[in-house]
Amino acid sequence: MQTIELIEEIQRLPLSQKFYVVEETLKSIKKEEMQHLMELAANELYEDYVNDKELTVFTSIDFDKFYETR
Repeated sequence: MQTIELIEEIQRLPLSQKFYVVEETLKSIKKEEMQHLMELAANELYEDYVNDKELTVFTSIDFDKFYETR
């Protein structure tokens, strides 16, 4: 479906459904943007985590078993 066809279909909807379409579209855009920003942040920090052992020093104890004291 082309953009013009989508707009024409939306214009035929009742007002409440138009608001629903807009809200869901905005949610989708926000989710996509957040995912993009998270990917950018992860890519920026990747080299730091690979090369800076101070950032990953505690990963050596990841598989140690810890018990809660009572």
